[in-house]
Amino acid sequence: MAGSTLGIIYRITTWGESHGPGLGVVVDGCPAGLSLTANDIQTYLDRRRPGQSHISTPRKEADAVEILSGTFEGKTTGTPISLLVRNTSQHSGDYTAIANCYRPGHADYTFDRKYGLRDYRGGGRSSGRETIGRVAAGAIAAKVLSEFGIRLTAYTRSIGPISINPNAFDPDAIRETVTAMPDKEASAMAEKFLADCMSSYDSAGGVIECVIDGVPAGLGDPVFEKLDANLAKAVMSVGAVKAVEIGDGTEVSTRHGSDNNDAFRLRNGRITKTSNHAGGILGGISDGSQIVLRAHIKPTPSIFSPQDTVNRDGEEITISIKGRHDPVIVPRAVVVVESMAAITLLDALLVNASARIDYLKNIYKN
Repeated sequence: MAGSTLGIIYRITTWGESHGPGLGVVVDGCPAGLSLTANDIQTYLDRRRPGQSHISTPRKEADAVEILSGTFEGKTTGTPISLLVRNTSQHSGDYTAIANCYRPGHADYTFDRKYGLRDYRGGGRSSGRETIGRVAAGAIAAKVLSEFGIRLTAYTRSIGPISINPNAFDPDAIRETVTAMPDKEASAMAEKFLADCMSSYDSAGGVIECVIDGVPAGLGDPVFEKLDANLAKAVMSVGAVKAVEIGDGTEVSTRHGSDNNDAFRLRNGRITKTSNHAGGILGGISDGSQIVLRAHIKPTPSIFSPQDTVNRDGEEITISIKGRHDPVIVPRAVVVVESMAAITLLDALLVNASARIDYLKNIYKN
């Protein structure tokens, strides 16, 4: 299968299926000498792990990561890092009833048309569990970025009609609330909204926001490798994402240029901006200010209400999906969006090392 690899220098290849023996990722291009243990990666995987709250799937998985290669005595060696997470709680029988039909909102039909066959157990390669490899690779990328003072913070901005109040922003609440919202009052309202969704056998979508601090100016390229384009591609490749915004996003289409342009100023001899409508990227290149992106997540397509569909024999039928499913994907996808942003930024940082002759001279000077 093509299309399972991302990146130019920091390259990741994810593999595995939802109900196979396991899933994982091969990470190539990570610099040697980085201190790295399984716990560094596990911290990220625990943020997306199922079965941790009443608004996530009850599927119980430890999602314990194993480092199979690429480290020695606690440090990366510069060789490919292979990571494995074993599946331990598959209920493949839950999917027998839908083996011959196409679930609305899922990739069943399109996958079948492309390959002529599909793994119907939880969506196989199209399952949300594929993101395990992305998160594991993102954990490594984020640790490298932290060496340069670059920090990523992702959180739930909204669930259904419930949005956070920016004036009540509490970064600790991101890890303390089951919704991953940085606003406990909004989180409580979102939980009530989700309870209503669950009682009516329905699901909800929402918006994830990711802010990135400490990114130097100059990352990205002005044509086909624009930083914003690559961030959008990486985040849009997450199965549930239907739209990506950078900075003020779609709001800019309603403004005048005089309102939307970010004015430049000098502060202590350093060029800064008086606003950040652009979200930290101009002409596809980082401008040194905070990068802001948002991912719009669709409602979980697996719902228990009866739905009309067709089967492989061309018959119109009605199905009721069984199994263990999240009523909302957003809280567990927060770390996935953060990880994809980290992977993209690290790749851009490494590519940028060869952008100028003085950079190369600094690397190879005697």
